[in-house]
Amino acid sequence: MGVRRALIDTAPLRSSPAFRRLWAGQALSGVGGQMTLVAVVFQVWQTTRSTAWTGAVGLAQALPLVVLGLYAGSLADRVERRSFYLLMLGGQAACSLLLAVQGIFGHLPAAGVLGLVAVQSCFTAGSGPVSRTFIPRLLPKQHLAAGLALRRLTFQGAMLLGPALGSLTVGGLGVGGCYLIDALTFAAAYYGAWGLPRMAPGEEPARPGARGMLDGMAFVVRTPAVRGALLTDLATTVLSMPVSLFPLLNAERFGDDPRTLGLFLTAVAAGGVGASVFSGTFTRLPRPGLVMLAGSASWGVALALFALAPGPWTGLAALVLAGAADTVSVVSRSIVVQSRTPAALLGRVGAAEQIVGQAGPDLGNLRAGLVADATSGATALISGGLLCLGAVALVAFFTPALRGSPAPLRSPASSPGQ
Repeated sequence: MGVRRALIDTAPLRSSPAFRRLWAGQALSGVGGQMTLVAVVFQVWQTTRSTAWTGAVGLAQALPLVVLGLYAGSLADRVERRSFYLLMLGGQAACSLLLAVQGIFGHLPAAGVLGLVAVQSCFTAGSGPVSRTFIPRLLPKQHLAAGLALRRLTFQGAMLLGPALGSLTVGGLGVGGCYLIDALTFAAAYYGAWGLPRMAPGEEPARPGARGMLDGMAFVVRTPAVRGALLTDLATTVLSMPVSLFPLLNAERFGDDPRTLGLFLTAVAAGGVGASVFSGTFTRLPRPGLVMLAGSASWGVALALFALAPGPWTGLAALVLAGAADTVSVVSRSIVVQSRTPAALLGRVGAAEQIVGQAGPDLGNLRAGLVADATSGATALISGGLLCLGAVALVAFFTPALRGSPAPLRSPASSPGQ
């Protein structure tokens, strides 16, 4: 494979101005979101000195996604999607402003901070599924995989820059300044969303209420490749997420310096950015499900190596490998899911994917924090890595459609947006 084919395909940025604006706006807003994650975890850790409480940050994010996600996805398949997305962005920005106010003028107790995080996650439960419907509508089918890889690059780029900037900002301006910067970056997300064309739901809008949600879940259950992809990611993340352990490991390996806390997330992101830049090596392969399984297994191995690393810097190198494996797995999962989902179901299936992709890690961070409180950080990491490998092996064995079948490309519901 030549170097050009190994590099990320930027054709979607050149061919669709609407996609380019959306991509740029989400990239900048994502940096602010990662800064806030560092600030929230640091504020809660400083208040409680407990990994169980830092793990509860994940629970506060996960519960609204689980409870509201499917309903929000069904709603996204019934309403004009651009307007709905703008409304959800406004709610997220307002919550960031409230976090900034409490950080600047007087810190809330840990429970109050988690409450604001939970409210913001309610709006994320709506914005996430509807944003997943945009790429198939803005890009032709031959650019779908490249568009998903570019979207992942924005996430990993935000993880690379955001934690480092967040750590420096918390050290210099405090958590309030960090939250305020996040609130301001939502202007970029608004800019990207404002330029989208109006997007009506599919030709067969979702049925109202529970019936619409059940239609989406029925599709996931009866489609083996989609079901297997989501189960793999859910099992992997619930069993082996390490983020809630980072404050403890920072205290053990770097003397609890807030300026080094962001290095752990930055290492994961560096691996993810590297994998995204060279995503042509796997997005052009004919079996994305098999690629996803390999990436998920590699994630578990890398986390075990992180726990066993003899020094802090070798540990960070293992996290770089974990970040690369994570990006391979997530992009391949999205290719499997979106290429097999009809346009009329994109919102509901996108909601299921969001629950897996966001709530799974949040619940996994809670698990890791509780295990570490009862045992140690190393035990939580090693046990999680081994459980991850076992889960991947089980899904691969029982889902031949995921490991053996190429993903068919699906035509979008409308012509690409300009």
